[in-house]
Amino acid sequence: MQSYTIGQAARLLGVSPDTARRWADAGRVATHRDEGGRRLIDGKDLAAFSVEVAQSGAGEDDVSYTSARNAFPGIVTAIKLGDVAAQVEIQAGPHRLVSLLTREGVEELGLEVGMRATARVKSTSVHIDRT
Repeated sequence: MQSYTIGQAARLLGVSPDTARRWADAGRVATHRDEGGRRLIDGKDLAAFSVEVAQSGAGEDDVSYTSARNAFPGIVTAIKLGDVAAQVEIQAGPHRLVSLLTREGVEELGLEVGMRATARVKSTSVHIDRT
């Protein structure tokens, strides 16, 4: 299972590291320490918390998440696998993106809930890159 530092979690949540640290200190998201003493958040815990933050609107000052390349880095919050197709949800700061792709594509990328991924949007298509 992938884990994230407070700074990485802050970037994925679209908040400052101080805000992410305060949330961890308050017990809003569970952390543990690695061998070096850094606080880490498990990917599945961060995925669930990112959905909670987005739904509550607890992010900072309506930050805009866009780029010239229309890339939305975030964290995978849900995967629904069918026999042939799959649905992948990514929380990128306050933005929830959903992509329909093949089950084979999800398996080849090794996508799992709690993993970092980037949704790339072009016209009406959303492409998922594992990051």
